[in-house]
Amino acid sequence: MAKGRKTGGRRKGSVNKTTADVKSMIEGALADAGGREYLKKQAIESPAAFMGLVGKIIPRDLNVALDIALSERMRQLIER
Repeated sequence: MAKGRKTGGRRKGSVNKTTADVKSMIEGALADAGGREYLKKQAIESPAAFMGLVGKIIPRDLNVALDIALSERMRQLIER
């Protein structure tokens, strides 16, 4: 057997059972609280907490957006 070769365990990227269970409970609680309408209410009443939640779901690496913006600006400068 080659050194460093994985031969058992969970597949790469699979979700831990506890994590999946907790995620399911959170989704259920959100549905019970009113779902989208509840989140809209929280966005207005607790914007800091709501934006913290938004920060958890947006991509962490925003370099792609920056590269696109810079590329677009360079194109505009070249066309002048």
